[in-house]
Amino acid sequence: MQQLLLDIRPLAKPTLDNFIPGPNRELLDHLKRWLKGESTDTVIYIWGPPGSGKTHLLHALADAAGGKLWSRADEIAPDLPLIAMDDVDALSEDAQIDAFDAFNRAKAQGQLWIATGQNAPAGLNVREDLRTRLGWGLIYRLLPLSDEDMQAALIKHAQGSGFDLDPSIAAWLLTRESRDLGRLLQIVEALDRYSLQHKRRITLPLLKEILP
Repeated sequence: MQQLLLDIRPLAKPTLDNFIPGPNRELLDHLKRWLKGESTDTVIYIWGPPGSGKTHLLHALADAAGGKLWSRADEIAPDLPLIAMDDVDALSEDAQIDAFDAFNRAKAQGQLWIATGQNAPAGLNVREDLRTRLGWGLIYRLLPLSDEDMQAALIKHAQGSGFDLDPSIAAWLLTRESRDLGRLLQIVEALDRYSLQHKRRITLPLLKEILP
């Protein structure tokens, strides 16, 4: 079997509408209500394993609200409605101090502060003062998608790209690859490009050709 490296490209810009909620519908609905001004919450913390969709939601909300992702060099501008921080558990000790100060400034200015991590606040290996702040507001755990949800997401993404993906191919991918939905969607897109380049129908043997 020919082994090819995937020509992985970035996925389409993340939005709340192209997020696959599965059992996380409550969180998605809450974020949409906040965008409409129907929620007054100012602190939201989302946690879950890599590939669960945390970064997708963070970028989608920041973009839709006209906010920005925080970095250590940032001053918290008072006219921004939202400040977003990804992977707080990956911050260095010095960056955690900056994050704590940035959180307090955002809170004082009435901005929404939304952050993500791999564990609940109590399980984060960060400074106690920052951990306490992250636990001040709403805390949502991103639950994993079921096999049925994952298959449906892959098939829907393929349809949106203009081709049909056989359910058996989607099911095989779930047994062969990690359950990182973003990665799986990129594989589906690479499969479509490979099929068009070689003028061959999308089949399981074709998929096996492009997987290293």
